[in-house]
Amino acid sequence: MKKILFITALLAFTFGNSQAFRGEGDNKFQVGANFQNNGTGINLSYDYGIGQNISLGLSGTYLLGVEESLDADFDQRIDVRARFNANIGNVLEIDENFDLYPGLSLGLKNFGGHLGARYFFTDGFGIYTELNTPFAKYDNNLTPAEELHNQFTVNIGASFNL
Repeated sequence: MKKILFITALLAFTFGNSQAFRGEGDNKFQVGANFQNNGTGINLSYDYGIGQNISLGLSGTYLLGVEESLDADFDQRIDVRARFNANIGNVLEIDENFDLYPGLSLGLKNFGGHLGARYFFTDGFGIYTELNTPFAKYDNNLTPAEELHNQFTVNIGASFNL
């Protein structure tokens, strides 16, 4: 029991100096996996804090594994997005290591929204997850390969303070 209390106290002290979103000038880089119907890939994103609770950024996803029957070309496997986040972790006062960020994105495939969360274990390293969905697709008559990135997707991975 003493060992468990010691480890818990040590972890609380070690992780206590981290902060999920610092506001203006904050830099976040994230790398993770992207999951969606008929494909999985890699997601990279960068966010820059422009205010106490606002950040702007870019996100890119490339699908490495796509259902063979789709015969997806490069332009159907890739998506790049400009994004806006409202970082509300400090408003919710859950934990200074936790950030919840709803946002909007404008990409090559659609206009959409996302809900993300990140938790930092140290000052430089954390984990994140994002749920993404399109609000308005640029075309309503999509082929199955064009449905890639035009559907609900999930990202999960590592987040870094730069």
